Amino acid sequence: MLRAMNPQTTLILGVGNTVLSDEGIGVYVLRRLETLQAAGDPLLAAVELMDGGTLSFELVGPITAAARLIVIDACQLQQSPGVVQTFTDIEMDEKLRRRGGSVHEVGLSDLLDMTRLLDELPPQRALIGIQPHSLELGEAPTPTVAAAIPAACQAVLTLLECWRNEPAVTEDSPDDR
Repeated sequence: MLRAMNPQTTLILGVGNTVLSDEGIGVYVLRRLETLQAAGDPLLAAVELMDGGTLSFELVGPITAAARLIVIDACQLQQSPGVVQTFTDIEMDEKLRRRGGSVHEVGLSDLLDMTRLLDELPPQRALIGIQPHSLELGEAPTPTVAAAIPAACQAVLTLLECWRNEPAVTEDSPDDR
């Protein structure tokens, strides 16, 4: 069941398939963020953490209800396994539109396009991409990619710190449409 969120809410969405090794890294990072939130990390106090699994159009509601969106996912960065990169706003959109941009490229890009068609795309958004090593069957990330979990968490916290002192944007600028 979808919940209505405060219009100032930041939604952090971890996506991935946890039975395909590094493909589930977004979910593994989200689990670490849940631990930090439960421990009282002040930057995570007012955020909504959500396991997006392998993506579904059911996520349109929570995404459109959020003022800010951070997606954590395995991403083809053409870098060494475990490299973490942050893409914000239009840079995120461009990354997802490129062939091979995200392991979920079609699904995530389509999901954001649907929110755009509804004129409800969160105006502040970011993709925290982690370069996978293996997308084979496996119930945990490879050691190299697992070692990137703290860096991915720090990337999320850095974004939240940057956004903390900025009011959430309530309308897309004409350039974002």
